[in-house]
Amino acid sequence: MPTVFLNGKFLEREEARVSAFDAGFQHGVGLFETMLARLDEGEAAVFRLEQHLDRLIGSAKDLGLSDSLKRNALAEAVRTTAEKSALPKSRIRLTITGGDLNLLSTAGARGTDPTVLIVAQPATEYPPEMFDRGVSVVIADARANPLNPFEGHKSLNYWWRLRSLQEAAARRAAESIVLQVSNHLCGGCVSNLFIAKGGVLYTPIARGEEEPGAIPSPVLPGVVRSAVIEWASEKRIGVSRQMLSVNDLMDADEIFLTNSSWGVLPVVKVEAEAVGDGVVGEVSKAMRERWMAETDAVAGS
Repeated sequence: MPTVFLNGKFLEREEARVSAFDAGFQHGVGLFETMLARLDEGEAAVFRLEQHLDRLIGSAKDLGLSDSLKRNALAEAVRTTAEKSALPKSRIRLTITGGDLNLLSTAGARGTDPTVLIVAQPATEYPPEMFDRGVSVVIADARANPLNPFEGHKSLNYWWRLRSLQEAAARRAAESIVLQVSNHLCGGCVSNLFIAKGGVLYTPIARGEEEPGAIPSPVLPGVVRSAVIEWASEKRIGVSRQMLSVNDLMDADEIFLTNSSWGVLPVVKVEAEAVGDGVVGEVSKAMRERWMAETDAVAGS
C-alpha cells in the first residue's frame, strides 16, 4: 500500500484526490521527480535529494509554474513520506501541478497554489542479469525538439516517451534511444546516455550546459548523470559533454544509461549490432559498482 502526501496531509490511497479542474489533469501542467530512499533506524535518506529539488524548483520558475516552492519544506515532506511508509527501500515520486485553475483566465499567474503530491512505494527490483549481462536498446521514431522550451525539463508530458518504451518492449529491448530533430543523440526515453570510447566518457550536452548563443539542449540534466560525471572525475576518467551522432553510438566501446530507478544500466546491443565486444565493459562495471556503493550507504550519509 503506497504512502500518500497530498497538499500537506497524509491520506489513504482511496482518499487521495485532486480537483477535476487541476491543471495537471486538465492540461498536463506539472513537473515531477523520482527519487530513491532508504531507511536507517527509521530515518530516511534520499539519494541526492537536494539536487532533485533544485532541478524541480528551477524548472517551476523557468516554466512559469510557481515561484513559491520552498526547498526545505519539500525536503522535509519527502523524508517524512519515506519514513511513514516504513519501507526499507522506496521509490519516491514528487509531483507538482498548476493546481486548481483555469489556464485561459489565469495563464502565467504566479499567485495560484500548486498541487503537491508525494507517493512512496516499494523500489523497483530489477533482475540482476540486466546489469551483469547488459541490455539491448533500439532507436526511437520520436524526436526531441531543442526549440521546444519544455524539453530538458521533467514535465508531465511523458506520453510520447512511454509510447516509445512500449514499442521498445515489443521488440524485447529495455530502452529506446531518442534523437534530436537534428539527428544528434538526446538519450533514452527515461534515461541519460553515456558512451565510452578510448577510455573517455562522452555524454550529450544537457540543458544549462550549452555554449553562449547555442541552440538550447533538449537533454534533461539528470541527477545520476551528474553523479557519474563526478565519479568518473574521481577515477581520472575523462568526460566530454558534446553533440553526438548515431555513428558515435555505433562505434562505442561501451554504452550505459542512467536514471534514479536503475542507477547505471549497461547496454550491449543497439538494434541488431553488438556494442564493443558485446559484453559489459569495465567502465560500465565501475560506474555500476559506485552507484551500488553510494546507494547502499545513502542511509548512513
